[in-house]
Amino acid sequence: EVQLQASGGGSVQAGGSLKLACVVSGYSFDDYKIGWFRQAPGKEREAVSCIDISDGVKYYKDSVKGRFTISSDNAKNTVYLQMISLEPEDTGVYYCAADRFVTIVPGFCYSGMEDWGKGTQVTVSS
Repeated sequence: EVQLQASGGGSVQAGGSLKLACVVSGYSFDDYKIGWFRQAPGKEREAVSCIDISDGVKYYKDSVKGRFTISSDNAKNTVYLQMISLEPEDTGVYYCAADRFVTIVPGFCYSGMEDWGKGTQVTVSS
């Protein structure tokens, strides 16, 4: 069973930056698709950014394009989400998730991934 540990959340003012990290353990890192998802109060969980570790294909939600960057460090079994120019609308609990079998394409990331870590809170104040 794969395990995921997300970290790096915090409270920042609008325009600020945060870098989230997701450490993945339990299976071959290269086999996985990893996603960052967020859930704001009263809203459904949504995919923010996803990456296929094997071929590097990435997905970004339209509203974060140009502001968020997903990357992976295979030596550390870690996926990062660098977030800049944060907006109050980015507030929420951010989760990382993993799945070996979903397909990542630039226009879509499946939200029903198999394994989930505990979330990390991101709060952006105006």
